[in-house]
Amino acid sequence: MFLGIDIGTSEVKALLLDTSHKVVGSAGAALDVSRPHPGHSEQQPRDWWTATQAALAQLRQAHPEAYAATGAIGLSGQMHGAVLLDARDEVLRPAILWNDTRSAAECREMMAELPGLPALAGSLAMPGFTAPKLRWVARHEPEVFRRIAKVLLPKDYVRLMLTGEFVTDMSDASGTLWLDVQRRVWSDELLALTGLNQAHMPRLVEGSAAGGQLSAKAAQALGLRTGTVVAGGAGDNAASAVGMGATEAGQGFLSLGTSGVLFVVTPSYQPNAASATHAFCHALPDRWHQMSVMLSAASSLQWASRLLGAPSEGALATQASALSLAERAAAPIFLPYLDGERTPHNDADIRGSFHGLSFTTDAARLAYAVMEGVTFGLHDGLAALTAAGSSVQRLSLVGGGARSAMWAQQLASSLNVEILTHSDSVVGGALGAARLAWLSTGAALQSVCRTPAVEVAYAPDPGEQKMLSPRYARFRALYAPSHSASPKAG
Repeated sequence: MFLGIDIGTSEVKALLLDTSHKVVGSAGAALDVSRPHPGHSEQQPRDWWTATQAALAQLRQAHPEAYAATGAIGLSGQMHGAVLLDARDEVLRPAILWNDTRSAAECREMMAELPGLPALAGSLAMPGFTAPKLRWVARHEPEVFRRIAKVLLPKDYVRLMLTGEFVTDMSDASGTLWLDVQRRVWSDELLALTGLNQAHMPRLVEGSAAGGQLSAKAAQALGLRTGTVVAGGAGDNAASAVGMGATEAGQGFLSLGTSGVLFVVTPSYQPNAASATHAFCHALPDRWHQMSVMLSAASSLQWASRLLGAPSEGALATQASALSLAERAAAPIFLPYLDGERTPHNDADIRGSFHGLSFTTDAARLAYAVMEGVTFGLHDGLAALTAAGSSVQRLSLVGGGARSAMWAQQLASSLNVEILTHSDSVVGGALGAARLAWLSTGAALQSVCRTPAVEVAYAPDPGEQKMLSPRYARFRALYAPSHSASPKAG
């Protein structure tokens, strides 16, 4: 039995996977995000550990025998977060998250000081990444910075609670801007940009290798065996790829979660920073991937749900699904830049907006506009990946947005690819983490990383494409860089 734990932004998810590839059970515990200032996004690391214990307690209660038989543990997690620890392993400040945009000025400085940064790190310096956050802390919170002994990523703080060790994997480390992504080692040159050195970094392992053992203290608290292997694990996107069986060149997936991600496996390191894409290590040895990222995906629908007083995002999506094609064609256009954007704009300051509002605009039309705006943002991302040399014909859909059949169909039509959904798609990161745990015991890749059974396959719909095409052109025309006063009037 293998236990996968995914430290997300809105929830910690956990599942149990057996050797016949059956998900025996899953559980989750919710998390909150703090936004103390515009553009800031933070969480308390202790909340991840509390939520992890709560999710595992649910699994233990529901499946006591399977849970007790756990042979290895895998970790997945939100990328880029900065967990700052002092010499006693105490947290110095709330963790600054992946969707925090406060460090835009620091990114510009880093690019100016080291023009070769993208070739080393696989990406432009962007505010979401870990390194610029540390440069911001050094400037604005110098007392905190001086006390830093270790910097960890979110899942690796949970690993510290599990094992007492400072370890991270190659895929998660790729999102720091401190890793030489081609050589898969920490870069002294990149670390120097933030006044840090390798002593501040955790030990690097491959995601499918052992990354520590469960301590006696953690084992007693969780009801598991002392010494249970904890795999290196992966950043959430690489873990989702492992969960979807995307391990070979040309395979990929689309994640419609808090953020929106397009992920395609590559046979070698292929950076192309000009299109604001990322070239990162995969969670498996000798593999890399290209990725486009939009910051506000399913979280945009969550925001609209709160704004409109809907009982849930699902209820709001159901209202949007009831609209006819003609009604959708008359809906407003939504720019989904609620907290800046990465691919393709690399613009931390741009913000979202609705265009074409009228007295006939109701909750269903607003919901549709939000979902379509996210789809168009992902369309932009696929165009950027294509420019970077990637080519895909089908994508597995993971994340909370995979629950909406309308959204899946819309993505197939807009991106002009086949979209596949799977029964376990909503726990893709946790499933991948469990598979990495399985691999860490010596199991063969081909027997572990199978593609899950397809639940529904969505092909591009010509009628929907005809309706979406002019709306996408208008969406593209509305974006204006943040140095302008506002997006173009629509």
